Amino acid sequence: MLLPIVAYGDPILRTVCKDIDKDYPSLQELLEDMWETMYYSNGVGLAAPQVNHPIRLFTVDSTQIFSNLDEEEKDKYPDGPGIKQVFINAHIEELDGEEWTYNEGCLSIPKIREDINRNETVTLRFLDENFAEHKMTFNGVTARVILHEYDHIEGKLFIDYLKPLKRKLLKGKLDDISKGKIKVDYKMSFPK
Repeated sequence: MLLPIVAYGDPILRTVCKDIDKDYPSLQELLEDMWETMYYSNGVGLAAPQVNHPIRLFTVDSTQIFSNLDEEEKDKYPDGPGIKQVFINAHIEELDGEEWTYNEGCLSIPKIREDINRNETVTLRFLDENFAEHKMTFNGVTARVILHEYDHIEGKLFIDYLKPLKRKLLKGKLDDISKGKIKVDYKMSFPK
């Protein structure tokens, strides 16, 4: 089932999310709905708070980025062909590598894209959809997508990395999003 994406301005996007256990109600259904919603919305990642669940859960499919790159761009990122992974109760163990810039967007903040600096590498401890524990290191564009989604479960948004002047310039667009004055090709829910 397609879930509405929570729009910028909703307090759930500023919530530090809680760990869950395998008894979380309808978890498998939620995961299926998140994958379906993410793909329908042309996203490469989706965090539970973006679909109104304040829990430490997100999905990532960076393989889509690699399948859409030109041949000469494919060597640019060390993490090809990407991953498709569920992350439950993720916690960062280590950030490493140089910071690098990449143009990011967010399904909760449609039609705004900005260059954001993030570390090259992240090591996470997390559970998969079967609640098996993993400690893995990710790099390149996959690490970036993971860090973007991880920020969601920490109550952060990519625009928080912008300089104050840049944020001020975006204020009108952000206000329009929070008031529902935007048209997108997917279902959204707006703050009341």
